[in-house]
Amino acid sequence: MNVNFNGYGENVATFIAADTLTETGVPVKISADCTVDKCSANDLFCGICIGVRGGYAAVQLAGYAKVQVSSKLALGYTKLAAAANGKVAANDSGRELLVIDSTATDAGIIL
Repeated sequence: MNVNFNGYGENVATFIAADTLTETGVPVKISADCTVDKCSANDLFCGICIGVRGGYAAVQLAGYAKVQVSSKLALGYTKLAAAANGKVAANDSGRELLVIDSTATDAGIIL
């Protein structure tokens, strides 16, 4: 049996993209009024950038998201924060999010 969580509870908002935000699939943070930028290691992220165009970024703030991880995550509610290179990692100071699947390279989370 295959299951698919794509679209579950998805909530996306448009922000101004900082000049350094040029890629999708990375965790982002609020960097100025109505503006997001990619996270540095250990930053708490507000969402995942799913699109960048014309100086604006579409940021998924809720729902199921597939993210790149620095290592396999524990399943269930896990504290997460940004890691190096646009990835996500377990972090005792992070946001508690629901991890529903994980491998050594990516994970499905509910924001």
